Amino acid sequence: MRNIATIVLLLFVIGACKSQSQKDAVLESSEDQGGFPFVLPKEKPNRKMSAAMERIYTDYEAPQPQHNELFSQFKYTELKGFDYNGGDGTITRRDPSKTIIHNGKYYVWYTYRNTSTPPRGADKSSDTVPSSDWDLSEIWYATSVDGFTWEEQGVAIKRPEKPTVGWRSVTTTDILEWEGKYYLYYQGFMEASGKRGDDCPVAVSYAESPEGPWTPYNKIVIPNGGEGEWDQYSIHDPYPLVHDGKVYIYYKSDFGEKPDKVRMQGLAIADNPLGPFTKHPLNPVITSGHETSLFPFRKGVAALVYKDGPEHNTIQYAEDWVNFEIASITELMPYAAAPHVPDAFTNTKDGRGITWGLAHFISLGGKDQFHSKLVRFDCDLSLDLDDPEMKNHRVNHKPDVYYSQGLSKKQMQRLESGSLEK
Repeated sequence: MRNIATIVLLLFVIGACKSQSQKDAVLESSEDQGGFPFVLPKEKPNRKMSAAMERIYTDYEAPQPQHNELFSQFKYTELKGFDYNGGDGTITRRDPSKTIIHNGKYYVWYTYRNTSTPPRGADKSSDTVPSSDWDLSEIWYATSVDGFTWEEQGVAIKRPEKPTVGWRSVTTTDILEWEGKYYLYYQGFMEASGKRGDDCPVAVSYAESPEGPWTPYNKIVIPNGGEGEWDQYSIHDPYPLVHDGKVYIYYKSDFGEKPDKVRMQGLAIADNPLGPFTKHPLNPVITSGHETSLFPFRKGVAALVYKDGPEHNTIQYAEDWVNFEIASITELMPYAAAPHVPDAFTNTKDGRGITWGLAHFISLGGKDQFHSKLVRFDCDLSLDLDDPEMKNHRVNHKPDVYYSQGLSKKQMQRLESGSLEK
């Protein structure tokens, strides 16, 4: 035993010496290569570099953001044509769909609530009083010739009779065009949001035209997961694209226990818009994001990953449509982004990217007038656009933006009651 111990110790010493020798060799070779070039090379230089320098050449499309096709800033414009009843909280519009073009107009669908009172919370909710901003909602639609001024057309999907899926609320829709027909996927609530959580599966309606009429399938198309699985309670934000001749629907689920609730994105695939859908065995496929927003890009698919999770405020890319990597880090990303994706349903293998879309602003009006409104965003995440202003990688905020993120009352009390720091 003593001989074995001696041999093990000897091997350890030899290994440590070898490791140190290798480190010394790397350091020596690094010292021989001279300082890093004054002009940042566009291609990875043939030299020893730190992990950070390696990363900008291996993990990103370009070492500088302005040369990265999947980097952009975002600009916002207020929409015309929508009335919010003076902002009293009784009318809300949120969670827009992708826009499509039909007969020379843009079409968009969205969650629409028009109730006698603003949201009052789950405990005070009733058949006419909403618990949340999206409770007691329908899906409405609007059209536009320029993407800035919209004309509201009215209801597309009404709440069905109880106990059909969605009888309490139908929300957060997105559109699919498939073989000359149109499909609206949406969340179907069967209890007031907040009673347990935002529990709901995915339902669908279909039509021959974007104008409708819409025929409800009246069946769950993407069911919740089994007991103990990550998506056992909620499947939100169904987001359809066409790839490889199949319908790909990405979706979000909330899981985990408060206060450590997690939000991630999954994928379900079908040969037919009405299913059956098979969930991908590697789900979740994106580890962050509050909403689900994607678009075909080159051979693969890109995702706007905004809010929540360890990789929020990133734009990600998966050439195989499943295994996503961070392509860029950005800021001021659109909330509930619904980009205009011209090749969303063309089964393309050369996705061209996006330049604009709709999103929403939430938490408007304060506690007793809570509502949301639709907004337009513009960007340069397109292979066919070159807008240097969108590639500026520094956004300057006015002081009021920072002050709005001030200390809470509880934090101020803690600081005021504490002693001087030593």
